Amino acid sequence: MLEHFQWLPFLAAITVLTMSPGVDTILVMRNAASGGWRLGFLTSLGICMGLFAHATVSALGLSVILLGSAGLFTAFKLVGATYLVYLGVQAIRSAMNPVGMTFKESKSPKSLTAWGSFRQGILSNVLNPKPIIFYMAFLPQFIDPSHSALVQSLFMASLHFIIAMVWQTFLALMVHKARVWLARPKVALVLDGLTGVLLLGFGVKLALSQR
Repeated sequence: MLEHFQWLPFLAAITVLTMSPGVDTILVMRNAASGGWRLGFLTSLGICMGLFAHATVSALGLSVILLGSAGLFTAFKLVGATYLVYLGVQAIRSAMNPVGMTFKESKSPKSLTAWGSFRQGILSNVLNPKPIIFYMAFLPQFIDPSHSALVQSLFMASLHFIIAMVWQTFLALMVHKARVWLARPKVALVLDGLTGVLLLGFGVKLALSQR
């Protein structure tokens, strides 16, 4: 397993990666704003569960196939980009008909359910090839060849899971605290519109990227 001197650089890199603004941050904050901190938490849970899929893929060497085959990589990348564009379009459609965000803890908005939040999180993560590339390039530095690569990869994914859940749950709670301000229709319009544009941008960027 990881030696003590290896922990700090690994944890530092994972923490910086987790706290960097991106698709994960946008989805967690938007869903928390739409349905309260619990939906943000479930979105984060879905995102973080996807980390184990990437760690497994990396450890089993399937990412080598994706990185080595231009056709497979492009196909996988386009699927992920299409999903991001879909989420962006949905957000923009919501912005075109702003009604203000509600925060009733006992009942989720019809447009966003607990399962829907979890599903959005896991699909946005699993369909994004960037984490596969990161795990493939980063995790081998900490793998001890005398032990199971799969076990070690899942162990490090577990650390990533904990850090990401703590950070994203914190974001969801902060958004929830601002529920009175976010309940205004004009704020909903701006938030959904900005979210939609950012998600569309991420999708287009992913589709056009070479790697």
